[in-house]
Amino acid sequence: MPLVARKDIILVVYNRLLKITYFMATTEGILVEGLARLFRDNIWKLCRLSESMISDGGLQFAAELIKELNRMLGIEMRLSIVFHL
Repeated sequence: MPLVARKDIILVVYNRLLKITYFMATTEGILVEGLARLFRDNIWKLCRLSESMISDGGLQFAAELIKELNRMLGIEMRLSIVFHL
């Protein structure tokens, strides 16, 4: 991708319910906090939180993204552990 305004990567978010694709220019070295901010400012304000997420960044990446997004939105996560016998 050509470098435009110091942006060299495109973040693609697809809304399966509305069948809309969002494209956001960013940089290769962006951290989870920056991605969460991009998501909050460009996607969450239009669609709110999604019911599911598909990511090619791995499970840890998706978990960190949701954790940071929840922190930014003031959502308190209360995780429980359920044991199955």
